[in-house]
Amino acid sequence: MSTATTSKPRLTTSAMIASIAAEGQRTRSAPFGHALVELARDRKDIVGMSADLAKYTDLHLFAQAYPERFFQMGMAEQLLMGAAGGMAKEGFTPFVTTYAVFASRRAYDFIHQVIAEENLNVKIACALPGLTTGYGPSHQATEDIAIFRGVPGLTIVDPCDALDTEQAVAAIAAHHGPVYMRLLRGKVPLVLDEYDYRFELGKAKLLRDGRDVLVISSGIMTMRALEVAEALKADNVGVAVLHTPTIKPLDEEAVIREARRSGRLVVVAENHSVVGGLGEAVAGTLLRAGVAPAFRQIGLPDAFLDAGALPTLHDRYGISTQAMTASIKTWLR
Repeated sequence: MSTATTSKPRLTTSAMIASIAAEGQRTRSAPFGHALVELARDRKDIVGMSADLAKYTDLHLFAQAYPERFFQMGMAEQLLMGAAGGMAKEGFTPFVTTYAVFASRRAYDFIHQVIAEENLNVKIACALPGLTTGYGPSHQATEDIAIFRGVPGLTIVDPCDALDTEQAVAAIAAHHGPVYMRLLRGKVPLVLDEYDYRFELGKAKLLRDGRDVLVISSGIMTMRALEVAEALKADNVGVAVLHTPTIKPLDEEAVIREARRSGRLVVVAENHSVVGGLGEAVAGTLLRAGVAPAFRQIGLPDAFLDAGALPTLHDRYGISTQAMTASIKTWLR
């Protein structure tokens, strides 16, 4: 007696360097690396620095193009940040890459004391933000924004897609002062080109309007919010999406203006712990302004998350498109 078996499709991404792009979705390869190479052609002050992770943060493209301006500091993130501060004092503009967990947890004091306190012109771009790797708490930077939001003068950027990342590179280079940018690397989805979008540091962008729900989002959750808005059209639910790629300083004027419109549920969606990130920044902004809409958060729980495949984890922790759609439907009942 024989039995037929049905094989499940294999995941095509590893737990560590996993793509967030859906099957068939348009992508661009290494938008950060290519944008930095292009910018550095005319900006001789730009140097690239990494802690043994150039290949995994797309900085290897810069190293290949400008080997004399690339500095491999080894597995020593504290040294990396200290050296970047020294380079900035000598008139260079260092672009520093590592994983977000290593910058926020291991090198925090050096970023705080060496770079931020002296307002040095260092740009820190960190891969694997939030739940973009399945390797568990040691590599999941679910609290990086919470850690850095309290640092005076530190600008925090969370791009949505390849276009956002490319445009942010030039914008943060033009800004004088320290910047922490969450980095999307590898094959990065491309979605914002369909919305006549242009990144502006410190500015939120209303990508689409809707009468029933306002989603305020950053990073990959803006991509998810746009997918949710399309899904809910079938239920005659109008979803507006306000993309806030700059977490600090937050575009409070845009947040207040959109949240003040009556009758809409306000949902903040972030690829970060619900503690200390965009959700609490928005909530504080609205309370101080005396604006009190119905308010919900979609984010990662205040917990050490599991290891595993990203699609499974995104469903489990409520940040997949399907999970977001289900949550919003429940809140609207």
